Amino acid sequence: MNTTAPTSLDGPTRHKRLVIYLNDHLAGATAGVELAGRMAQEHSGSPYGETLETLRKEVSQDRQALVRLLADLDVPVRRYKTYGAWLGEKVARMKPNGRLLRRSGLALLVELEALRLGAQGKASLWRGLLAASAQDSRLDADRLEELLRRAVRQIKTLDSLHARAATALLFPATRPHPASTPAARTNTAT
Repeated sequence: MNTTAPTSLDGPTRHKRLVIYLNDHLAGATAGVELAGRMAQEHSGSPYGETLETLRKEVSQDRQALVRLLADLDVPVRRYKTYGAWLGEKVARMKPNGRLLRRSGLALLVELEALRLGAQGKASLWRGLLAASAQDSRLDADRLEELLRRAVRQIKTLDSLHARAATALLFPATRPHPASTPAARTNTAT
């Protein structure tokens, strides 16, 4: 079984793959913009609000950069994919969360994880295009490096937000039961 990618594809085949690949990323970026926007709105005024708003702006800018890149590469936008991703993000809001009428606190964790996955995918896209920029002058290596750096920063930011949210939601600071403290255990052992 040949596991290496073919290196000599004809022009139409390469272009078709590029159209599929970039439109798949555009669909993901569309869902990411929707998710980041809702999260920023929902958590405005919270300890996460300002950071989520910054992420929302950057995710939207990254999607616009991808749209411009599609135009530069003469790649048509497949609207059905972007509409499907937009709709999919809306449907994902209806996931069961153990509550009937309001969102669970766990939604924040799951949504931060989804944004992080999107940022990882975006970083992989920029890395791949950066590698190809030596072969295609339409790819601006400096711009791709800038987009990659921002995606890596977003991943770090999302990791930090996730750690804070996980601690607050899953392990809130509470006073230990007196019998569970080391001093209490030592006193009862004597």
